[in-house]
Amino acid sequence: MGRLLYEVGRMDEKKRIANERGSSKMGKRSFSWAWELDGTTEERERGITMDIALQSISTPHREITILDAPGHKDFIPNMISGASQADCALLVVDAAIGEFEAGFQRGGQTREHILLVRSLGVTQVVVAVNKLDQVQWEKSRYDEICDAMKPFLVQSGFQPSRTKFVPVGAMAGVNLTARKGPYADALNTWYSGPTLLDLLDRLNPPSRDITAPLRFPVSNVFREQGFGLGVSGRVCGGVVQVGERLRALPGDGTAVVKTISNDEQSLPWAADGSNVTLYLTSVDPAHVAIGSVLCRPTDLVPLASVFTARVIVFDIDIPITAGASIELFHQSRDVSASISKVVATLDRATGTIIKKSPRVLPKNASAEVQISLRSAAMSGPSAKAQPIPIEPFAVNKDMGRILIRRGGETIAAGEFSDV
Repeated sequence: MGRLLYEVGRMDEKKRIANERGSSKMGKRSFSWAWELDGTTEERERGITMDIALQSISTPHREITILDAPGHKDFIPNMISGASQADCALLVVDAAIGEFEAGFQRGGQTREHILLVRSLGVTQVVVAVNKLDQVQWEKSRYDEICDAMKPFLVQSGFQPSRTKFVPVGAMAGVNLTARKGPYADALNTWYSGPTLLDLLDRLNPPSRDITAPLRFPVSNVFREQGFGLGVSGRVCGGVVQVGERLRALPGDGTAVVKTISNDEQSLPWAADGSNVTLYLTSVDPAHVAIGSVLCRPTDLVPLASVFTARVIVFDIDIPITAGASIELFHQSRDVSASISKVVATLDRATGTIIKKSPRVLPKNASAEVQISLRSAAMSGPSAKAQPIPIEPFAVNKDMGRILIRRGGETIAAGEFSDV
């Protein structure tokens, strides 16, 4: 992403040189472009993205907010937090021999990322097949990767008309915004389609519900000198305005919106779908945390510790049984829970009941389950689990989606249906 930001003018030459020098001193010159978004010392030392970074670019017809999310398996929770705020996905795959295969084999990260973003409501994906320069820009390798991925994308729920592929060589800037210069000669012999920027410019923005009740799930909390307490996230319904008082759930804390910021611009308001930072005043910081949801005091988000959900089970080896311990992901919140009851298996096409109270849920099953949150391990066996703010999918799609993980593996995704 760093090279794309440079090509569209979001990174100046001075910053590029500074990143190159800094990465060279650490013996990681090949990561210099990544330094534009990987800003922490630990990310730069390890050479991997660990947290979400926010940037924006302008195309002829779009203003695009980029959420650079980690791909490494150790930081999937952060990736989920980023994907839950996205409208579209840009999936970058490595064309090098062996690298693509490692990510796309059963259990590979590429497959998991595709399932995650689709399960979180993303319906458009651009697949950038990168590092084709390492295979001499062979068209056969590009076609091989596209042919391998297309059936899986369809199986995962992406419509072919909303799935686009593009060959790129990011390090040299080939086909990001143009195909000029000697590095692009080999690609130009067989490819005359759109650049990556062209495809981003053609993405269809989803409809926005500005009349819905305000919902603002918090993905990050920080303090900034001169501004006070800041919370970042995505507006998932309605409109938030400067000067209004909001409630933070769970809990009984309130806050007043002092300013709203988007890409260093101050805004009087922000609507559904906007990725913004709210700077708050008249607030106790203890009442606002990652996973909190801000809403108006007159239109609160329901709280639940036990609820029913309709889920799709992924390609798993060990079936899901009643009583199974799980990690529940909702927006940026990650909580311990259990499948307290398997209500029924369902027909994936019609939703009709196939079998009530089945013993297990095998791979690819569709089911209705009851999920119960579990209290923190240090709270004692008699402690009650804290409820979380969550709404039925039928009321608010963003607030009604959940992901289920077990043992570091995403095993199911679903929709909250009822308390």
